[in-house]
Amino acid sequence: MKNSIHLIFALFILAFVACKDDEDLGKETLVSTTIKNLAADPGTGFDPTNGNPLGTTGHYSFFRLADSSIVDLNDSATTKWDLAFRGSRIILNGGSSGPGTTQAFLQSGIFSDFKKVSLDSIFKSDAAPTYAIGSTWSTYNPTTQVLIPTPGKFIVLKTSDNKFCKIEILSYYKDAPPSPDSRKDLPRYFTFRYVYQSNGTSSFE
Repeated sequence: MKNSIHLIFALFILAFVACKDDEDLGKETLVSTTIKNLAADPGTGFDPTNGNPLGTTGHYSFFRLADSSIVDLNDSATTKWDLAFRGSRIILNGGSSGPGTTQAFLQSGIFSDFKKVSLDSIFKSDAAPTYAIGSTWSTYNPTTQVLIPTPGKFIVLKTSDNKFCKIEILSYYKDAPPSPDSRKDLPRYFTFRYVYQSNGTSSFE
């Protein structure tokens, strides 16, 4: 009888530890981070009459979500990157933009409230001249010549290796000024936050 009690107790402890390990593992797979001043082919200056950048290169900046790293331009024809930035355009590594299968869509709502990707979500690939993310992530004011992220819009993305991520663009100007001034604040510098789930599930909890 005593041995049976000891066995039951031992099994209970093992089950508890296993559950705790599973919980910890789940938390470790969820990465939440903010990227500041990602250069999207910024110019050496800007035209004060129209706000357009001067001295740009025409190259994209390629970004990998798994480790928050910039991918070298020489690797642009590989699957090492997930999305890329040039000016206000954001492309995906898939479709007409790359050799991968990355897809995305724009979601309306509150970023922090979005907990899970629905099974009936419609992901899109780039098909130039149409792009999955498109231009509605931002709103341009022709009077002030300022581009700002559209409130209540964020990106939901599925990488080439079927990992899910949600991304919210916070600013298009260097150092993310709260009220950008096209005459002095340099454009083409993205500040954004994202939550990346590396365990293959579509949950952000």
